[in-house]
Amino acid sequence: MKSSKVEKNVTWSLTLCLVLISLITIYFPSCESFNYGQALSQSLLYFESQRSGHLPYNQRVNWRHHSGLNDGLEQGVDLVGGYYDAGDNVKFGLPMAFTVTLLSWAAIEYGDKIASADEYDHTMEAIKWGTDYFIKAHTQPNVLWVQVGDGETDHYCWQRPEDMTTSRRAYKVDEKNPGSEVAGETAAALAAASILFRKTNPHYSRLLLHHAQELFEFGDKFRGKYDESVEVVKGYYTSVSGYMDELLWAALWLYKATEKEEYLKYVLENAYDFGGTTWAMTEFSWDVKYAGVQAIASMLLMEEKHKKHEVILEQYRSKVNHYICACLNLNNASNDNVDRTPGGLLYIREWNNIQYVANAAFLLTIYSDHLLATNQKLQCGKGEVNPNELFSFAKSQVDYILGSNPMNMSYLVGYGSRFPERVHHRGASIESYKENMGFIGCTQGFDNWYGNPMPNPNILIGALVGGPDKNDQFRDARGNYEQLEACTYNTAALVGVFARLYHLQ
Repeated sequence: MKSSKVEKNVTWSLTLCLVLISLITIYFPSCESFNYGQALSQSLLYFESQRSGHLPYNQRVNWRHHSGLNDGLEQGVDLVGGYYDAGDNVKFGLPMAFTVTLLSWAAIEYGDKIASADEYDHTMEAIKWGTDYFIKAHTQPNVLWVQVGDGETDHYCWQRPEDMTTSRRAYKVDEKNPGSEVAGETAAALAAASILFRKTNPHYSRLLLHHAQELFEFGDKFRGKYDESVEVVKGYYTSVSGYMDELLWAALWLYKATEKEEYLKYVLENAYDFGGTTWAMTEFSWDVKYAGVQAIASMLLMEEKHKKHEVILEQYRSKVNHYICACLNLNNASNDNVDRTPGGLLYIREWNNIQYVANAAFLLTIYSDHLLATNQKLQCGKGEVNPNELFSFAKSQVDYILGSNPMNMSYLVGYGSRFPERVHHRGASIESYKENMGFIGCTQGFDNWYGNPMPNPNILIGALVGGPDKNDQFRDARGNYEQLEACTYNTAALVGVFARLYHLQ
């Protein structure tokens, strides 16, 4: 039976469509469809890989085992638990707290969407693993233990956390040795988390809030840079921006958690002197919180009860608009915008650049939803931007991370068919403790595992590595720590965005 002319035309049209789709996929990879639900699930697994302390019965990352079980023992305090921040075995308080603040903010904004992906319990577990540790670390109203171990001795060794022989000395801030940044950020994390636990565990919520309020009062009353009190943190998590952004940040989260006017008054009265309404930023990070402060403060404008504070809140809004317009390359002056790679990725600096991209994607997603809900548009020097355009740009950054890039590489470990296999991470790069319980020494780790050209024996699922250079190039070599080390605050920033994108699908 011969095909009719109509059938031939249909066949030809279908063939042409398939060819066009193939060409579009090759030359315009941003048209690819990503499984954001899978990315969300994997990102939450990563926090289990970073756990320190006695691992729970429901631990899903089974290549990890108990570690750091004597943390704090030398100083007579229980500091077992918390998170290792990256590929080393030090527990740094400032980035750990920022990680928990980001996770809590994600759950506050997108909890229903996280729940629709069946990941809400895992998100809350990730948050509580951090907040339980902060409660332990806050041993007195004006004492906070902010670090266990030190980078100097830790970096001389390449060992699984289960085998650590390096120093586990603990460091604190107190009245004589202040640390307003880390006290403020920890207060912010506890205050944000208290909002989440209010319904499911009211007693725990009140406990978190109590510690948050004490820590804020401590950080504000005894002001000082934490890296001048705990000098071993310098070179790892030096506070370049100072502590004023963290104090504003903490006060805002305490206001959101309590609705007490005293905290809002603090944010308003210190807006100018602390830089909240004067600093125009192009990054949002574990160190520089101003854009986050400005975003939250500006969103208060839409509530009727805050109309009386309109003048100062508008000043906050102008500064967060500067940050967002900088990401969109829409500020008038070129040096007021964020650079991009040829492939379209935001580019701040060489070392772990993706942290800034992830943080920007998170903040832009939240702000686009705020604009959409309040029927507003963003005013930039080079033009007006509607909320959907803003969200579309945030999505483009996430899609780049997941594989829509010149390297066709997913920078989220375990996601997609091609991802980094030699992550700069002690535990992942050495044979699992569960498979080999024999002791692996300090230099043995370097000799047998660090320089091994083979892929890591353990896949660090959900880790978000530092990413490509300014030319979109990436080298998958364990010693390439600028591009291959992953951090908890990298992944934390994307949890909410993945949930938001999953909900769209």
